[in-house]
Parts: sequence; structure tokens; C-alpha cells
Amino acid sequence: MELKQTTLEKVEELIARYPALAVCRADLRAAVEAICASYHEGHKLLVCGNGGSASDSEHIVGELMKGFLLPRRLGEKERQAFAATCPDAADYLLENLQGTLPAISLVNSVGLGTAFANDQAPDLVFAQQVFGLGQAGDVLIGISTSGNSGNVIYALDVARAKGLRTVALTGETGGRIAAEHRAETVVRVPSRETFKIQEYHLPVYHMLCIAAENEFFGA
Repeated sequence: MELKQTTLEKVEELIARYPALAVCRADLRAAVEAICASYHEGHKLLVCGNGGSASDSEHIVGELMKGFLLPRRLGEKERQAFAATCPDAADYLLENLQGTLPAISLVNSVGLGTAFANDQAPDLVFAQQVFGLGQAGDVLIGISTSGNSGNVIYALDVARAKGLRTVALTGETGGRIAAEHRAETVVRVPSRETFKIQEYHLPVYHMLCIAAENEFFGA
């Protein structure tokens, strides 16, 4: 599938702001293409990580599920549906709801996560959710600064087994995720220090969200 030229240009705009990320160019483009292709096919995105990367997971979902940089006005289809089902609230809904790019963070299912960790295996909490929620064609983004997070690796394994597209955000070495080919695309940002890796991950996933938003809501 050919994406909008302006969508892929978001990679170059990122690199212009952060020249050190030029080493990630090919993988950044591959990540954009995987995410946009999945959304074009009517699928969704899942994301997981630990600690600061758990917060990043939530952040990504927040940028995809509502407007980020562009307006996401609802259209005639939604107007007619609201007018038919809830006419008193239709105008309010149309004014305030926004178009969405479906995304789910796997880090915030506290009840399920604690139950599964207690009853089964703590390091499979993300994998269990991928098994239950993931469908072939979806995307899983696994975030691990070391590339060695066991629960993220297991989630990526289950995702690949189920036919999901897989993207990992790691540090420079890529850890086990890169060495053992546990994800189809591994964006290895150029640092080996955790806080610096996280500093790079923020503009990287902002770009991924901006690119996806541009593809579906841009001119």
C-alpha cells in the first residue's frame, strides 16, 4: 500500500530535529508503514512496556485515540447515527467527539493483570492480553529500553504467532529483541543509557502518532 508522501516525510522531519536518529531511518519508515497499513485494513494497535515505558505506552494511546495535531471532525455518517439514536445529545456529541485511531495500552488492566500474575505467570501478563485481544493484522508495539524485558518479549512472541505486525522500541544494542529477531521492526535509538533512550523514544513515538494521524486525517 502506498502511503501519502506527507506521511513518510514525518520521518525526515523527525531526523531533521534529532540528527542522531538518522541511523534508525529505515526502521522508522518500516514502523510508520506497518502502523498505517494496519489501520488502513481496519485493525488496531496494542502497546506495552515497563516503568517509564509503561507511561510511554499510555502516552501513545492518548495521542492516537483523540486529536493530536490535526482536527478530527466527525462526518455525515456519525451525524445521522446520533440524530437517529440520541437526537437531544447529537449536536453535543458531534461538537466534542473526535475521530480515533484505535489503540489499547496493555499496562492499565490492573484487575486482570494482578489476577493473572497471581494465578498463572507474572511475566505473561502482556502476552495473555495479546492472546485475548490481538488479531492478525493488528500492530503490537513493545517498548524496552534494554531490549531484554521478558514480559515484552513474550508479548511479541505471542503477537507474531497470532499474525500481528510487531514493532519494538529499544536502545542501541536492541538486546534479545534484536539479537533473537523477536520483532519484525526494531527501532534501536542511539544510546545505551536508560534515561537517554527514553528521551529518544518520546520524539520517536510522537512521530509515529503524527504520521498515522496525517495519513488518516491530513489533507
